[in-house]
Amino acid sequence: MTFVHHFDSSVLREYDIRGIVGRTLHPADAYAIGRGFGTMVARGGGRTVAVGFDGRLSSPDLEPKLVEGLKASGIEVLRIGRGPTPMLYFASTIHKTDGAVMVTGSHNPPDHNGFKFMLNRKPFYGPQIQQIGTLAASGDVVDGVGSERAVEVSAAYIARLLQDWDGGERKLKVVWDNGNGAAGDVLGPLAAQLPGQHTVLFGEIDGRFPNHHPDPTVPKNLIDLIAEVRRTGADVGIAFDGDADRIGVVDDTGAILFGDQLLIVLARDVLKTHPGATIIADVKASQVLFDEVERAGGVGLMWKTGHSLVKAKMAEVGCPLAGEMSGHIFFADRWYGFDDALYAGVRLLGIIARMDGKLSAVRAALPHVLNTPELRFPCDDRRKFGVMTEVAARVAASGARVSDVDGVRVQTDDGWWLLRASNTQAVLVARAEAASGEGLERLKAALVAQLEASGLAAPDFDGAASGH
Repeated sequence: MTFVHHFDSSVLREYDIRGIVGRTLHPADAYAIGRGFGTMVARGGGRTVAVGFDGRLSSPDLEPKLVEGLKASGIEVLRIGRGPTPMLYFASTIHKTDGAVMVTGSHNPPDHNGFKFMLNRKPFYGPQIQQIGTLAASGDVVDGVGSERAVEVSAAYIARLLQDWDGGERKLKVVWDNGNGAAGDVLGPLAAQLPGQHTVLFGEIDGRFPNHHPDPTVPKNLIDLIAEVRRTGADVGIAFDGDADRIGVVDDTGAILFGDQLLIVLARDVLKTHPGATIIADVKASQVLFDEVERAGGVGLMWKTGHSLVKAKMAEVGCPLAGEMSGHIFFADRWYGFDDALYAGVRLLGIIARMDGKLSAVRAALPHVLNTPELRFPCDDRRKFGVMTEVAARVAASGARVSDVDGVRVQTDDGWWLLRASNTQAVLVARAEAASGEGLERLKAALVAQLEASGLAAPDFDGAASGH
């Protein structure tokens, strides 16, 4: 029988495939993804694909259908079972598979799920994801008889994480918050083999996420971690998102280290062994980060937001470390260049264990600026890129200092403001940063003026200013 399949128009995204289970995403979609991706692998001369899945309640239903679709395209499937997304990336790397697919809803609500990909151990995104839909809709797929085998990689993954522990004599007290996410089965054994005292919160994998939502970039999701760090007098707290490719960190006082602040700590250490190296951060990062990288002897490179885009740029420029405000941290120094929150956690602990003082002292010594959080507000998909074109033209005509690497980032004597169109949602994203409250108000006013000139209302700035 001829294979033809049409996806819901909302599920094929820029960096992955995502949908609401039972509404926009079904097991039949998983099969079609296997057929489409398997065809792309086969036509590229490949024959092996590693597959893993997270702890969501729907993942055990989607994963077998994905495997079935891959096999129907003649692919040999290495099934690594349940675990974090970076463990799948690791499996693909050490087994040298031609592709990899992770069934994961990441940090989305419990009734959501999705798929992340690697092709030839490189990021797979944008037009490549759209091609899966094109192949399925046309029925232009390879037919074959594939095979499958179970592959146990968790022990090798844990051992490899431990291999890069480089701490000193100081024994740390650490609190980990798994948030009932997919890292749970790996995190317990990992923590047990690291020096010091370790407490794991919500280590049981539970796709209902009964304790809090697994997104460490949202401060309310860190309340339990902060409380436990303070209660136990821990040196640091580390949290993961649902599939453990993003990290959240709180210091010994329970204060949050934002993604760019964490990257400063990591970059200073990496630059000791890679002097003059390029460190990549996304366009939403603080100017403090780029200044501190330069002060530490590195070259800061501002790049587009999106984990696939950052990974591709890292490979292009030979960068040892990169990070995003969202908590994706990418090590190519001693590691493999993919985003791995467990690995970033191990490297951070090594740095803290070699410190004379506390992590809070490092955070407190950073230049203090005021910034808005990331402001996201609705803008129709058909309009959002037009708005960006209009704003870019106006600020360029005004002679402003502008970076257009991803949206529009305008530098003034007060600081900077950013406006960009989301690649994954019908929203615009804004942020501003200044050295003073008065400066921040001027930046916000300039941003609002640009939005109003394009017929859009101002975002809600209430409570937006925060020291960082």
